[in-house]
Amino acid sequence: MSGQLTGPERAGAWHAHRSSRRINYVDLTPDECQTLLESRDIGRIGWNAGHGPQIFPVSYACVADLVVFRTSPFGVLSELVRPSQVVFEVDDLDPTRHTGWSLIAHGRAQAVASPALLTHLWTVDGAEPWAGGVRNVFIGITIERLTGRSFGSQRVPSAARGGAHSQPS
Repeated sequence: MSGQLTGPERAGAWHAHRSSRRINYVDLTPDECQTLLESRDIGRIGWNAGHGPQIFPVSYACVADLVVFRTSPFGVLSELVRPSQVVFEVDDLDPTRHTGWSLIAHGRAQAVASPALLTHLWTVDGAEPWAGGVRNVFIGITIERLTGRSFGSQRVPSAARGGAHSQPS
């Protein structure tokens, strides 16, 4: 052998290396999580698609108790027009300082069908997709559970302390 560790020896070496770094974290309150969710406009949606688990970044907005994003009627995200259980993740991490926060919303996604809400959504900042092409299908996520953590020395991220319009942390 060339001196490389394999099997359990390699796993033990990795564990010993990782355990030397301790990251302190604090669970965020539901209100802090909501404020942080509202302070950003890019997140990742995950679900069990027809051909296996999927995770996609989306630009989003928080409107009328929904997380809303636009997608193409022909892409993989269009599967979410039918009610689907999803997770939605948003974070802000600083790898240099080992600080940041992360939150996960568990909920149900489906096409937005209300004519009044659809009319309003065309004017909402943040719901504009970064991807080009036709993106005229609005998907709304009804959040059933929202949890989050703050990592490093900062108890509550600055965006959660100052409200939804604070500068990013």
